[in-house]
Amino acid sequence: MDTFGDEFNKYRSPLVSRYASKEMAYNFSDKKKFTTWRKLWIYLAKAEKALGLPVTEAQVAEMESHAEDIDFAMAAEEESKLRHDVMAHVHTFAHCCPTAAPIIHLGATSCYVGDNTVREAQSQIDL
Repeated sequence: MDTFGDEFNKYRSPLVSRYASKEMAYNFSDKKKFTTWRKLWIYLAKAEKALGLPVTEAQVAEMESHAEDIDFAMAAEEESKLRHDVMAHVHTFAHCCPTAAPIIHLGATSCYVGDNTVREAQSQIDL
């Protein structure tokens, strides 16, 4: 099965390889998707802090400093155990943000990150 290398063992869409600009391909990439999830969790934490929930500035700062440090291998491992993409990324983000771990995704549903990420991608449609 490894005869052609990892590149050929994954589904690739001709829509991306033939027709998408570099910017549009990035807009729908895993990196963009999961970075957006992390930004949404940061926005959520800031809003919860403003409303008086026990969220500290240190927790928010820790999340901000790791917003783009995504360990995709860890996330894949977590997802294989949990069978839930959002919780896999909550655990992965919590791993690099131990102080913020208790407040990541606090009070939210999976739809919070999923639906808002779709809206974010739609906002970039003019690329």
